Amino acid sequence: MTLVIRADLLIPGRGEPVENGVMVAEGATITYAGPAASAPSTGDADIEEVAVLMPGLWDCHAHLFGSTQWNLETAVWIPPAQSGARAATDLQSYIEGGVTSVREVGGYGVELAPVVAEGSLAGPTIYGAGAVLSTTGGHGDVHSVPQDVYEGLAEHGRILGRLADGPSECMKAVREQLRRGARVIKICASGGVMSEVDHPIHQQFSDEELAAIVSEAARAERVVAAHCHGKPGIMAALRAGVKTIEHGTYLDEEAAELMKEKDAVLVATRFIVEELMGLESKIPPYAWKKISRMADQHAQALKIAVATGVKVAMGTDIFTSGPVEGYRYRQASREIRHLCEAGMSPLEAIEAATAMGPETLGPQGPQAGILEDGFASDVIALDRSPIDDVSVWGDPERVTGVWKGGRRVK
Repeated sequence: MTLVIRADLLIPGRGEPVENGVMVAEGATITYAGPAASAPSTGDADIEEVAVLMPGLWDCHAHLFGSTQWNLETAVWIPPAQSGARAATDLQSYIEGGVTSVREVGGYGVELAPVVAEGSLAGPTIYGAGAVLSTTGGHGDVHSVPQDVYEGLAEHGRILGRLADGPSECMKAVREQLRRGARVIKICASGGVMSEVDHPIHQQFSDEELAAIVSEAARAERVVAAHCHGKPGIMAALRAGVKTIEHGTYLDEEAAELMKEKDAVLVATRFIVEELMGLESKIPPYAWKKISRMADQHAQALKIAVATGVKVAMGTDIFTSGPVEGYRYRQASREIRHLCEAGMSPLEAIEAATAMGPETLGPQGPQAGILEDGFASDVIALDRSPIDDVSVWGDPERVTGVWKGGRRVK
């Protein structure tokens, strides 16, 4: 099936925009993208006409576990069927907002991915991590739940965290996620906000444990995504060879330079920081205390990363679902506005949300995120130029069309 889309403005994801552009796709693969004057003949193919055409967006820090509350303790007890049912609506919301691929770093993504791939469920392509690897008492541990109960649930894939202590146990935990179908390995290299007793600055896994995790993942051609707020965890994770730093709250110039040296990518998730700052009455008091102390530092760290030239990819860290809280999935592209506020140009922020997505998966990354011959025909249309008006981002009504694999899904 040939798909032809003419656009007043074609934004390739990486490189300069093209006025009066055309994209041609055969099924799931782009065969041409560029000026209309140079486009190949397509015979009697139907032609779509849009204002702006660009690659589909990537959310590189997604969660799909169907919690309706801003408290990870409640997620422990949600039956998986309920989680999956809610996640189905979240996936559709992602599509409505222009997100066609997600790197799911803790939740039911590995189980949902094949259901989307077979066409039984509408949604973005999912690259899941399975359970989040955490030290006992770390950010991936729910401290209010008895440890034996928590670990028992984890053995059945019921919750976000898989506790692992010592290099050999860390290696086994990686292998367990690979067995589930993980395309990336997610770890907690520092404490976090939504966990009760750990400190966001403290490093959690030891250097030896981190090395074991990265090495084991690499043998299966997987990269490691490291949740890190504090600088000790950031530096240790980078030395061990992780591919992405998630959040990076206390990143400074030294850490930024090491990220560049290691060719690592920052997934800053400014979206969730901005959200949590408006939710004092909904999140646990310990979480509010942490986020209120960290929010300004996080904004500064992102500015340092942008100014230093660190690679950045879009990620949101949205983790609440349902009819009241799940609307945020439709607004995921608002992260692009936050990247612009941190110093990126509109085109740079678009690249972070498209072309950079596959890079966060290392060898597992697909040919996607760029309008170019041979790349995936996952594309979106907008009703106005996001280069001239960044307020487009976060408003799903501005997304006038979404195609996945050459098939219109919005």
